[in-house]
Amino acid sequence: MSDRFKIRFFAHSWVSDWNHGNAHFLRGLARELGKLGHEVRCFEELGAWSLSNLVNSECDRAIESIDQFRAKFPMLDVRFYDRNNKFDEFLDEHLSDADFVIIHEWNDPAIASAILSRKEKFGFRALFHDTHHRAYSRAGEILRFPLHLFDGVLAFGEPITRIYRDGFGIPKVWTFHEAADIDNFHPIRSDKSTDVVWVGNWGDEERTKELLEFLVRPATELPDRKFKVHGVRYPEIAIQTLETAGIDYQGYLPNLSVPAAFSQSCVALHVPRREYANGLSGIPTIRVFEALACGVPLVCSPWSDAENLFRPGHDYLVVESGEAMTAELAHLLSDDAARTQLSASGMETVRARHTCAHRAQQLQEICEEMTR
Repeated sequence: MSDRFKIRFFAHSWVSDWNHGNAHFLRGLARELGKLGHEVRCFEELGAWSLSNLVNSECDRAIESIDQFRAKFPMLDVRFYDRNNKFDEFLDEHLSDADFVIIHEWNDPAIASAILSRKEKFGFRALFHDTHHRAYSRAGEILRFPLHLFDGVLAFGEPITRIYRDGFGIPKVWTFHEAADIDNFHPIRSDKSTDVVWVGNWGDEERTKELLEFLVRPATELPDRKFKVHGVRYPEIAIQTLETAGIDYQGYLPNLSVPAAFSQSCVALHVPRREYANGLSGIPTIRVFEALACGVPLVCSPWSDAENLFRPGHDYLVVESGEAMTAELAHLLSDDAARTQLSASGMETVRARHTCAHRAQQLQEICEEMTR
């Protein structure tokens, strides 16, 4: 029988997914760890930017999003803290009996330092969890953390693992991919009201050129097809560009409403940020896992499955240019059998290898390895 651990998990936000895609996986992971018998507490700082932006900028959908979270994740023990109000007492109370403390990389480095300063006193092991490209693109931001005080790093792809091990000199690094929360991401019977859907954020200028080529151009060249986009941080010029191309921009969509949006669409697009198509080639972001889990045929702008997580050409399609994207979308939208084969293959791979339950089992094995 496996050991049962007291796990304390600090993330930027559990309640809000506004511009915070990491919440998708973290929620499912924490739930599955609980199913394995571990005691998991989830910590979130009061006033964190994701929840603040959700409440302040998405008035119409904020209540819906928070209510969905509460309804779908009643089992998560989420606790808020205020770093300016009895924070030392809070940490002492919740870390005194911890076996493992996991700190996600969107926490403030000062929070991480306060937690790690208690390692020797309480005897817990600490893991740093990285699910972003900053170790590659803005290493200085990651090096603000006292990485030498962690007992290991969970990195969401092999290129990030190599950076921590070979570049930052961290001896214990595990490749720990994200995965689909299939309790919430699965096929839903629905009429198709949209031909092509893309769910993602425009911001940061990390894929503007790619979106123009692989989303806007095909929409312009297929004027009889209905394209729909959901996401946040779209500047006015981007919204105008979508409108000119005939794309229906819907703004923020709570992540737990995404399966319904996929179910109403014939095809989904994946347009990775350029970091994941270049230096971090091989790392799929969470939307790949989620789209495949929902059984929606997926067509991607260029990225390489260098870690052999999927079966490119069978689980999803990759096109090399905007022209090729237009042609592939036109083909899929007129071929029911091709869409059915693609969706069935992608869903099969996710369910066999890439669910939150798979990752919870892997994390349990990592914890057991560290306690031997």
